[in-house]
Order: sequence, then structure tokens, then C-alpha cells
Amino acid sequence: MLDPKTRRPISAEDLSRLFSQACSEQELNTVDRWIDIPEPVREKYSYWRCTPLVRAYGLEEALSTPAHIYFKNESVSPIGSHKLNSAIPQAYYCSREGVTNITTETGAGQWGAALSYAAGVFGLECAVYQVKISYEQKPYRRSIMQVFGAQVTPSPSMSTRAGKDIITACPNHQGSLGTAISEAVELATTTPNCKYTLGSVMNHVALHQTVIGLEAEKQMALAGEYPDIVIACFGGGSNFGGIVFPFLRHTLADGVRTRYIAAEPASCPKLTRGEFRYDYGDASGYTPLIPMYTLGHDFQPANIHAGGLRYHGAGSIVSELLKQELIEAVDIRQLDSFRAGCLFAKTEGIIPAPESCHAIAAAVDEALKCRENHEKKVILFNLSGHGLVDMSAYDQYISGSMNNTGE
Repeated sequence: MLDPKTRRPISAEDLSRLFSQACSEQELNTVDRWIDIPEPVREKYSYWRCTPLVRAYGLEEALSTPAHIYFKNESVSPIGSHKLNSAIPQAYYCSREGVTNITTETGAGQWGAALSYAAGVFGLECAVYQVKISYEQKPYRRSIMQVFGAQVTPSPSMSTRAGKDIITACPNHQGSLGTAISEAVELATTTPNCKYTLGSVMNHVALHQTVIGLEAEKQMALAGEYPDIVIACFGGGSNFGGIVFPFLRHTLADGVRTRYIAAEPASCPKLTRGEFRYDYGDASGYTPLIPMYTLGHDFQPANIHAGGLRYHGAGSIVSELLKQELIEAVDIRQLDSFRAGCLFAKTEGIIPAPESCHAIAAAVDEALKCRENHEKKVILFNLSGHGLVDMSAYDQYISGSMNNTGE
């Protein structure tokens, strides 16, 4: 990563002006193979971890596939998604370092809800900028954050210089994760004793999320199987890296032949149609320049319901892995994702988050290929969260008023 002003490689000291010192050091750590989870974080994890690894017998039967389909159920966390895996350590590190206020952005609201809860656990004040279209589409997610004590502002807003500039240039701007990041970063850098926290994209976030894959690896061993294919939805890369990286290390070190598939929305296809180059992580150019697959930091994504996937870029590690063809990417149309999500709900009894529906759709596609080719493969995907606060989206799908916006 490069400093946005000097264009020189960024240091942990540079990053610590924005993030906690611990996260800044983790971000650039190229020495330690393993990084210990602090005991207070492990104690909080124990409230819901480990999460279940489930064999999707019902889905297999519905698809008449010889494939064995497993999913890691991250929807059982207190806030209903995998996001708490990073929110807890980030809030802990900030608290340990004497920080009193934290701020962030959120799309669908899963990350905002996770951080709001984690902030309360460690006695921190929390301010969340939620992408405006999601703020309006998902009022109950906003309410969840407020119940946990967070201040929630729709982005772009008139409360920051970045927000004012965006609204001036485009008065009807419905927001994106890029705009919300700009506002949160500005608030963090202008507020005393305040740090910025991020729910995806960065290396330290993917590091925290690898608890998913490390557990899944042990659980697959208990089941007596090993995945031929590992799949996760993709916005910035947190839950994808979380489940994939622990398995990918065996591919890199031992040559284990496993396919890794990132499932992104067709309306925001940074991996399948983006360009690999340095770009800002936010819309206003406040963040470090990251080597990534990107659609451009000024890209305005369509108003799809998978708000957590409406991001213009991808994390640097995932981008490099794709560039080296160690992972794959597919784009999923909105209607196809909800069709797969409804099938999963009927067969497995869990209504998935719109983001997770993309992973399910990709898993269904691979399972159908196994049926066509008479191949008995093992497919593992991450169910990153439930959709019980996203029922308005399902209402639109069921009523027929949903379309493949922006593709």
C-alpha cells in the first residue's frame, strides 16, 4: 500500500494514525505465520464459536447431485453474521490502547451492527455511516445498531466535507461503501481519541476472519472429507478470505488441488471485469492506495439488495491471488441469487442474507455440473449471515418486482 499523499510505501506508524496500533502492525506483518488471538477476544468468541459445519442433505436431494455440499453457518453469531469475528478484536485493541471513540461505514448493516455491539462490550462510543440506499432499504438493521448504542448517519451526508462534496456533485447520490468510508475516515481523523475500523478489504480483517476456515478445516476432518471446491460471496474479501485462506495454505505449501471461487454481484463485478491497479479504498481519496482489482473509486454501484457487496474494489491479497490464477471469480445476477436463496431456505430451513445468496448460487451451479458430469465432489461454502432483517428484499423477489438492476 502507498501513502495517498507521498505515494511511498506505507508504514505501520502511518496506518496507526487511522487504525489501532495492533491492527496496523497486523496489516503489514510479513514475519509471523501465526498471530495469537488475545484471551479476552477468545472469551467473547466462546459466546457463539465454534459455529456449525452443516451437510446440506436437503439441498443435495433437491438438486439430485452426487456432490456433497457443506456450509459453515456464520449466521448463528449474536448479530447474525461473520462480521463479529473482526469487530470484537478491533474494538478490544482500541479499548486496550485507550481509544474512547470508534467509527466505521456499513453497507447492508451487518458490519455496523457487529461493531456497534462490540463497541458496547468494550465501553466505546461508536458512530456508523450507513450507505444511504441501505439505510432506507433496511430500517431494522439501522434500529439494531441504535439499540446497541451507536449513532447512525446515512451516507453521503452533510456532516462531513467529503459528504458535502459528493452531494454537491451528485445531489441524488444513493451512496456506496466508498462514500461511507470517506465520511468515516474524515470523522476519525478530525475527532480526538477516535480510531477508524473497517469490516472488509484490509489484511488484518481477513486475518481475524480466518477463524472460520480454521474451524471448518477441523470440522471437515471430523466428517472424514476435504473440500474440492470452497466458495464464498465477495464484496471486499473478508468472509471469502476467512474461509478460503486456511485451505489455500495447503494448496500453496503442499499442492493440494482445491478450487476457490469468489461469487460477486454482476452489477458490481470488480473481480470479473475490473482492472488490477493502485486505487483508493474510498470515494474521496482519503485512504491508502491499495493494489487491487477495481472498478474505480468513483464507481457508483447499482441499488441491489446485497448491500455488503456494493464495493468498487477488492482486498490486496485476494487481488494478487486472482492475478496469479490461484482463485477464481464468478458474477451472479440478482434474480439468480435470490432464486438460489429461496431454494436453500426451503431445503435447509435458513433464510440467507442477500450477500450469502451469491455463494449459494455459485455452489448450486457447481453441484449441477457434478450432476451433469457424474462427479462426486465435495463443495464447501460460507453462509456469511441470515436474512431475517432483509425480508423486504424477499418480498420484492416473491412479488416479481425485483430485477437485475445495473447489469
